[in-house]
Amino acid sequence: MKRIYLLAAISCSLLVISCKNNPDFNYYYYTPEEQALLSQYLNLPAIPADYTVVLPKYLTFSSFGFSQPPEPAKIELGRVLFYDKNLSKDGKISCASCHQQSLAFGDNAAVSKGVFDRAGERNSIALSSVPSFSAAYENTGNSLFWDNRAQTVQEQSRASLQNVKEMDMSMSEVVDAVNNQPYYALLFKKAFNETVASEALVTDAIQSFVHTLSSLRSKFDETAEAKFLENTVNFNFISENFAGLTAQENKGKTLYLNNCASCHTATVIAPSVQSASNGLDEYPADPGVGGITNFALDMGTFKVPALRNVGLTAPYMHDGRFQTLEQVVEHYSTGIKPHNNLHKDLQNTNGTPKKMNFNTQDKEALIAFLRSLSDEKMTQDKRFANPFK
Repeated sequence: MKRIYLLAAISCSLLVISCKNNPDFNYYYYTPEEQALLSQYLNLPAIPADYTVVLPKYLTFSSFGFSQPPEPAKIELGRVLFYDKNLSKDGKISCASCHQQSLAFGDNAAVSKGVFDRAGERNSIALSSVPSFSAAYENTGNSLFWDNRAQTVQEQSRASLQNVKEMDMSMSEVVDAVNNQPYYALLFKKAFNETVASEALVTDAIQSFVHTLSSLRSKFDETAEAKFLENTVNFNFISENFAGLTAQENKGKTLYLNNCASCHTATVIAPSVQSASNGLDEYPADPGVGGITNFALDMGTFKVPALRNVGLTAPYMHDGRFQTLEQVVEHYSTGIKPHNNLHKDLQNTNGTPKKMNFNTQDKEALIAFLRSLSDEKMTQDKRFANPFK
């Protein structure tokens, strides 16, 4: 009997090997009928892409990491939902309308326009301002929106879908819109083994896609990795000159470390400060985080954004008031205003606003370094692109 089982096992193994080596044998993730249905609406690969994010070694020495492996079918579904304009009241707005891949999943308007051309209230935060969205927000406790009111992408996406100035849909309307599209039953079947959408499944899929967004191939990343690998026990490598950066960019990196990194982190992972006033206005009209918490210490404070791809994400600040990085640097150099909740790192010992007083060469160097954080490969990655025809 054991011999029979052994022979059967060997036969099965040989069959598998034969199939893999046989050019006439093909594995179909979608059947020809399924592919014909999807291809009427979508440009999807025959098999979902690999969305595994591999962190550079220079980032892995910290606690920065991932809580769970990617699920390609769920991510692919989330990508379709992210780009689907049917999820908005006027059928003209998707998540991607305000989070454009070419702009590091940000927007180039001071304030984005939603359905029926309604203007929003704040600038759209670039989703690729962090090295990996999942690791940055799941593992470091960072919150979402300029007022930090959402704790997860699911919570954030619900708020945006229902906001009358963004997509203006109730969640029941979103679910109905999804179930009315002919391509979703198949995609939900592949992702969840369910053919009917629900609020929980829709937001879970969107979150799965957003969590895969990663920006790890900038000039800064490549040169930081090379420097770290020279001596992996030197955790102060970030302060040394990088061979791959120009003299100007290295000077800018030093200025960044000395003046910006206490809030934005040395390795530009995710901000170490959750919210702060950076002295934009002495009496801000927008209460920011304080409008959510009602705490006096939060009034006029806003989320401290991460800075990856900052060269691609103009305009800047919560209201998009600055059109260029030059204007941003000038603000910190000479324009910080007094404020009851001005962050301590922007105050002198007597409580007055700091004036960093960068000279022309300093400003140019700092901007050159900030531009080295741009990941042009991410902005062209087909895995994150619009799947609709």
